[in-house]
Amino acid sequence: MLAGVVDSQQPMSLNQALASRQASSSVTRSTERVDPQRVFQQGESALQAGDLSRAESAFRQVLAIDPRAGGAYANLGVIAMRRKEWDHAISLLHKAEKLEPKMAGIRLNIGLVEYRRANYSEAIAPLESVMREQPNSTQARYLLGLCYTFVQRYADGARTLDTLWAQMSDQFVYLYVLGNAAHFSGDEALDRKAMARLVEIGSDTPEFHLMMGKALLNRDDDQKALDELQKAAEGNPNLPFLHFHMGLVYRRLGQKELAEKEFLKDIESEPDVGYNYEQLGKLYLHLGRETEAKQAFQEALKQEPRLPASLVELAKMHLRSGDLGLAIKEADAAVGLSPDSQGVRLVRGQVLQRMGRTKEAKAEFESARKLMAAGVEKDRSLLNVEPVPDPDIARQP
Repeated sequence: MLAGVVDSQQPMSLNQALASRQASSSVTRSTERVDPQRVFQQGESALQAGDLSRAESAFRQVLAIDPRAGGAYANLGVIAMRRKEWDHAISLLHKAEKLEPKMAGIRLNIGLVEYRRANYSEAIAPLESVMREQPNSTQARYLLGLCYTFVQRYADGARTLDTLWAQMSDQFVYLYVLGNAAHFSGDEALDRKAMARLVEIGSDTPEFHLMMGKALLNRDDDQKALDELQKAAEGNPNLPFLHFHMGLVYRRLGQKELAEKEFLKDIESEPDVGYNYEQLGKLYLHLGRETEAKQAFQEALKQEPRLPASLVELAKMHLRSGDLGLAIKEADAAVGLSPDSQGVRLVRGQVLQRMGRTKEAKAEFESARKLMAAGVEKDRSLLNVEPVPDPDIARQP
């Protein structure tokens, strides 16, 4: 028998039994003396003070006493959010929501976490529920407007964001997203209003020129966009995501070497941004450097797993090479992230057809046809122009 390990086959002595009973009684009395409300308040105080370790310890102590304490799960979710542990946070918040379904703050945090996970479609329902109960919540309304816009529900995005004009019309990002939503939904008056206000408050700052360059990229005015981005670089070459957007405009203008240089420069300062690798992958594909493109798309997904464009490009590559198992896995994931994309549906249909799953393939092709007919992506698909990614905005709220 190993030293220090009690043999379970040996009878317990009287002294051992008494000692065990006394220890059990002591634990019970100790637990009874703990006031979970007091411990919860201690956790909240620690959380407000930024002492995440002490706060976490307190809330876990509360759960040890009362496993149905939804508020403790909610605050543990907030701690995970502070640590940017988004997957852990969403798990804790869903537990809190089940125990406290009427707490709008929990659903607001769920929406925020899904937003930060780039899971915009999943963020919409909890944010809409918060808006129904708390229509004056600026944060919920702003996040909801951003999510609508990022899933290309542009009319909903424009309508939702426009109601925040009084509170937010002095903020660059708000005006930029509002203008994009209005532009793509065909609301020319609101688009002009947002862009005029952006010019009005922008002055000659590098931040203004960056936002204006991005806005012009979305309007496919690439040369003017480059002019604005170059002005931003003259004022502050270290602006976050400036070189990412310069890479985009150089790629559109056919200046491939400059585009590669800009993406690599942005990677130096922000190596964890998947969008840079994704754009490099697209660039390498155009240059016929497929091995490097594949590596770039794989790195993009390593940094940010929810990038449907990278998944689709990898699915196409694996379809061409005959690796249908990987191709369908990537196509399935892309559809889950972007179910209303005609291009995504089309690629999944092609993979299914190659696999001999003709009935499913036919359904995907029909979905793609309906999306194109409905105009969800019609204009941009015909022009072969992609929406401009906004990794900087995705990290802000």
